[in-house]
Formats: sequence, structure tokens, C-alpha cells
Amino acid sequence: MTASEASIAVIGAGPAGLMAAEVLARGGAGVTVYDAMPSAGRKFLMAGRGGLNLTHSEPLPNFRARYREAMPQLKPAIEAFPPDALRAWSAALGQPTFVGSSGRVFPEAFKASPLLRAWLRRLDGAGVTFAFRHRWTGWDAEGRLQFQTAEGARVVEASAAVLALGGASWPRLGSDGGWVELLAAKGVKIAPLRPANSGFTVAWSDVFRDRFEGQPLKGIALSFGPNSVRGEAIVTRDGIEGGAVYALSAELREALLRDGHATPHISLRPDVGSGELAAKLSVPKGKQSLSNFLRKAAGLSPIAIGLLQEAAKAAGAALASMTPADLARLIDAVPIRLAGVAPVARAISTAGGIAFDELDGDFMIRRLPGVFVAGEMLDWEAPTGGYLLQASFATGAAAGRGALKWLNA
Repeated sequence: MTASEASIAVIGAGPAGLMAAEVLARGGAGVTVYDAMPSAGRKFLMAGRGGLNLTHSEPLPNFRARYREAMPQLKPAIEAFPPDALRAWSAALGQPTFVGSSGRVFPEAFKASPLLRAWLRRLDGAGVTFAFRHRWTGWDAEGRLQFQTAEGARVVEASAAVLALGGASWPRLGSDGGWVELLAAKGVKIAPLRPANSGFTVAWSDVFRDRFEGQPLKGIALSFGPNSVRGEAIVTRDGIEGGAVYALSAELREALLRDGHATPHISLRPDVGSGELAAKLSVPKGKQSLSNFLRKAAGLSPIAIGLLQEAAKAAGAALASMTPADLARLIDAVPIRLAGVAPVARAISTAGGIAFDELDGDFMIRRLPGVFVAGEMLDWEAPTGGYLLQASFATGAAAGRGALKWLNA
């Protein structure tokens, strides 16, 4: 069978699935995209609410390294569809991009909806059809795809299928990890789905939680082991999250799973050395309250001072009794004892998924000929900053190319 004679099912209407559909349609295949939700790209739209971070501008060798252990398996797909290609693709859809001060790449519209609308128009023009409110439930005895719809069960016979159902984060937007049992029943090896780019739980005192819930710690450096990142963190009712936390979430998560606890440290004034801080804190306090003194002498915000008080209390000490040198050391490395990982449903993305050794070089599941996989269903993770979307687009394109190759063989 040639691609032009084939009917391909793409299951999942996120970035990976839509990119697979585009590549397949461009190769002449008839494509239908199935999704359990009422419309396409729901998580993609959510990702664009604060400014759609499509990819990153750093050199490709550094970029690839962000994928950690999965880099060798993802390298061919990313090199075939690198950040520059993604930017050109976006521009061709009428959404040129720009590089932000952090090196992150955004559409000039700074949101996802114009890009998604233009993309769906192009897919429609290429003959791609959509079947929404179709929840995939596996295969029947004859190998046909099964779906549950509002009208009841539906069976679809397809020449090949691309699975792009996402991980298990943000399940209300469609990626609920329901596919794990379906593929595991076929013998496919799957690493457990775990939160990635997630927050963590902390046993804050009631006083600290009630006063500072939802407030940011800005301009900090977060360190754990040999790793340190600059950014900000947000105190939540149950713990801590934010960009700096997400950047170290893989290391923190693995430590928690291994040891049952993890204690990163926060430098509240990372650009001021301990010696300089100690000198500033050695001046007479006079009649000032301790909080007012720390605000003026050390440039600390109320939430930073509250965090110091939390740490001192946990250590059985009092800030007021500390020497300037000890206080400076605490400001430079406030310990935050993490109690657990926030639930996967609240994570930005998912670690774990289908093991790469289950796939051939074209992203086809070896034990399921004609079934290809893309996106967060695969066993990889990456930090925020454009790396998540880039790998989803790139693996979607690779799975589409793989399906065309298999059909034309």
C-alpha cells in the first residue's frame, strides 16, 4: 500500500499529533485526527496563556543536552526539525517569532490561539479531518481501533496509527494517561508516569502559610547538590513552585523518591557575598524591629524575612539571637525541607512513558507494526523554556515521516 491509498488515524490533537497529521497529509495520506476533547490543542492553548514559549535560541548542542538521558534517542528528531525550522514553520503560518531576553522564543502575538487557528486552517486545506469527542479505548479482536463516543462505541479501520495522547499532567485538558493500561496490555514496556516541572510540598507553619500563600520570592538562587539556578519561586498553600523550582524538579523528585526527603537551599541575596551581608548586619539595630532592620540592612522582602523565621524555627533557633555572620550565612542558604512531590495532575509536564527500546528508529512500536508514537507519551522530560514543545513538534514530525516510510515500503 502507498501513502496515497492509506487512511491514517492520528490519535491526539495536541502539537505532536497535529504535526504528525501535517507531515502525513503533505505526504499524500488521508488523515483523520481523533481526540477525546471537544476541540484541538487545549493544553497548547493553556501553555500560551502566559506567552507561548515555542522553543529556545541557544546553540543546538546545548539545546539537545536539556533532554538529559533521552538526548541520544531524541537527537535525530530534533536535528531533523530543529528550533530554526520550528520558527520558520510558525512564520509561514503568519506568526513570526522573536527571541526574548532569556533566549526563549515566542510568537510576536505572544499567545497560542492565532497560531493554532492558522494551523487548523492549513490542515483543513490539506484534507485533514477531525473527529472530536472520540476517546480511544484500544483495539478490537481484528486489530481495528476502538473509540467511545457520545453515540456509543465506534470501530475504525486504519492503515496505520500515530498515538500522540500526551502524558498525565493537566488531565482536564485531555492528557490523562489512560493509554498506559491499553499499551501495557499489549506488552509494551512503560516507565511509570511521574510529575515533571512540578511543585513540591512543604510543611509550612500556619502563620507563614496564611500570610504568604501565593507570594513570589524574586531574584533568588535555588541550589540542590551541585546544581544551582537563578529565578523565582512561589509559596503555595501546600509548598513551593515556580521557575527556579521547575528547573531542578527532576533532581529533587528523584531524591524524594530515593530518600523520602530533599532539602534544597535558597540564596535570598545571591549577588551579595556572606561577608558583605555580615558587615551590613553588624551595624547597630537601634530601636528598629528585626523585620525593619533586615529589610533596610539586607534588602529583604517581607516574605524573605518570613522564610528566614521559618528556617530558624525549624532549627530551634531565633533570628534575634543569631550573630551577624550566622544570619548572613542563613540568608545565603535557607534550607527548605521538601516533604513530597505535588500531584502529577498539577505538574506542567510528565516524566516516564513508553521506553525507547520499544521503538524502532522511526518511532514505531516494534511489537505493534504500523503504530507510531510521539510527544509526551515517550519516556523523556525537559525543563520549561521551549524544550517541551520543541520535542513534541519534532517527534510528531518524525512519527509522521516514519508512518509514510512504512506505508511506502
